[in-house]
Amino acid sequence: MIVSSRTPRAGVLIVALMVFLDAGRPAAADPALRLKASGVGGARVSLTIELFRWSTDIERAPLVTALTAPSPAPAAPAAPAGGRGGRGGRGGAPPPSPMARLTTAVKAAPTVGFIWGAGPTGYSIKYAWRSASADGQERLVLVTDRRLGAHVLPAPSIPGPAGDLEFTVIEARINGQGAGEARTSLAASVVVDAAAKTLALDGYDAAPVHLKVSR
Repeated sequence: MIVSSRTPRAGVLIVALMVFLDAGRPAAADPALRLKASGVGGARVSLTIELFRWSTDIERAPLVTALTAPSPAPAAPAAPAGGRGGRGGRGGAPPPSPMARLTTAVKAAPTVGFIWGAGPTGYSIKYAWRSASADGQERLVLVTDRRLGAHVLPAPSIPGPAGDLEFTVIEARINGQGAGEARTSLAASVVVDAAAKTLALDGYDAAPVHLKVSR
């Protein structure tokens, strides 16, 4: 019986080729940010915040501009049919409010990460900004595509339109040891920090803490 030497050689060549191809495949990139978040005041909340990249200046600009750009003038009423005045004219639609513009900009922004543990599908992060101070403290601002519900952050909302936003702004401070706390737009108004050129929470220090965060 003659044993062919081709089969083992072919197997060795296939294995070698697979090893070569696998070596040339890029490794999975580490996330740009991964945080664990837990509720405060007895709230049983356990979340994972993960970014695969930070938003670019170009991607953040439409969201910031949505709040800072002046509102357009209302459309002029249509001329009455046949030149007759009175009831024939119809007023134009009112221009969108800054918050309506911001909602549209959030929905159009690319997804740069997710918040897991808040539901079966998680929350998409549409805006991610950070800055670091000389003492090692980090300031983070994240914006989700949907409003974090009461089952996630069981805290009272602020009254009025700001408390009914379709998205959620999360602002956090993290110290040099990787621990910190976060507040949200569920209990604070959304504004623009002109100096930092970012969305932010109005009166951050006075707002209630919703989450404890750690790396």
